[in-house]
Amino acid sequence: MAVTTKRILLLNGPNLNLLGEREPAVYGTATLADHVAAASTAASEYGLVVDSMQSNSSSELVHAIHTARKTHDAIVINPGAFTHYAWSIHDALATFSGPVIEVHISNPSSRESWRHESVIAPVATGTIAGFGGIGYVLAVQAVARLLKVQ
Repeated sequence: MAVTTKRILLLNGPNLNLLGEREPAVYGTATLADHVAAASTAASEYGLVVDSMQSNSSSELVHAIHTARKTHDAIVINPGAFTHYAWSIHDALATFSGPVIEVHISNPSSRESWRHESVIAPVATGTIAGFGGIGYVLAVQAVARLLKVQ
């Protein structure tokens, strides 16, 4: 009997390609590549594989979510600013049957009032926010438990 490796799709939204340069007092100095590497290392400890994608386009993220319905077991998403208004991403995630973990490096609830509402949260299994880059690792650990691979 063949063992199928479980896969996590790690999605990052707009401006997260600028991590390490953009507002280091808020987002830290680690790059997106650093966060992806940390998530991948954490996933490998559970026998999981991480595939990552960053886009400044909501339509590209929606397409990736649609594709993931047949290729991935879980989604970890840092939607960036799309958190607050991207109903297309909300709707796409609602069609995904596996765990969806929403991640934010900063704590949106402690920032500007327009950041306080997430249109992603209602279709996410859970949200991890405010723990900096470790949030990506925590999300992978949550996925491992939810997929019962530990």
